[in-house]
Amino acid sequence: MEKENDTMGTDFILLGLFNHTRAHQVLFALVMMTSITSLMGNTAIILLIHRDLHLHTPMYFLLGQLSIMDVMLVFTTIPQMAGDFWYGRNSISLVGCAIQIFIFLTLEGGECFLLAAMAYDRFVAICCPLRYPVLMSPRLCLLLAVVSWLLGATDGLVQAGITMSYRFCRSREVNHFFCEAPALVLLACDDTMVFESVMYVCCVLMLLIPFSVILGSYGLILETILRMRSVEAKKKAFTTCSSHLSVVGLFYGAAIYIYIRPSSYDSTDYDKVVSAFYTILTPVLNPLIYSLKNREVLGALKRAWPNRKSTGLGVRGPGF
Repeated sequence: MEKENDTMGTDFILLGLFNHTRAHQVLFALVMMTSITSLMGNTAIILLIHRDLHLHTPMYFLLGQLSIMDVMLVFTTIPQMAGDFWYGRNSISLVGCAIQIFIFLTLEGGECFLLAAMAYDRFVAICCPLRYPVLMSPRLCLLLAVVSWLLGATDGLVQAGITMSYRFCRSREVNHFFCEAPALVLLACDDTMVFESVMYVCCVLMLLIPFSVILGSYGLILETILRMRSVEAKKKAFTTCSSHLSVVGLFYGAAIYIYIRPSSYDSTDYDKVVSAFYTILTPVLNPLIYSLKNREVLGALKRAWPNRKSTGLGVRGPGF
């Protein structure tokens, strides 16, 4: 016997991140400004890497892929949230929700492996500089990017498929600002043990393995830095590693909190805030920390406007 309030074939209602109080309107404006800044920064990085031959290296190829993912991530979540806030259209169809889950998890999973590939690239550049052309060949670099996208898409397809296979017979209200799998599964009237088991396995593969690669790479980098004789070189390397690890910590910390915490812990209001960190803040931090503070990228910006007078910033030497 079907339950009376089975919602198969009906829309979900997204409760959103903000209400219409003055304080939340200010926060909404800040989120929109951050999102626009993210789009502009990541688009600038993509165009610079495409146009400037000096940036046609493995490191910047991976940075370009990361920027593409960040642009897509913003377009996957922010327009829905903005439309719901401005026009009061809080509904999203079952198909639309499935597509949003798939794209979101594809991008998040792909970014996990891209961050690991970037950490490996920095390990090779700092610890094995003479073998860098061999260990980070164009073929291997392209393979790392393709595998990152494919693994992310596999994760998205599996989790979206399992999530949307449930019958949603409780409230249709999703306490979130976009369709995220854990928030949606809370509405299922079936046993969700299969989802929880699959999500645990996926998270171990998509989060903990790449995170271990990152920690291992930076551990070896730290060991190499400590053996450096130049104080300036040590300072520069430490600054680079701390900047990279801050973004990695923000991204992985939030993702692990959402996807690997015990299923008995239920705090959806906190979940929305944590999700905002890695869907809104991380995309705007990536171009600032990974690229725009980079001397080679600054040099590419100067070459993009050749009529501007030199500011004295050098473009020689390694980017980090």
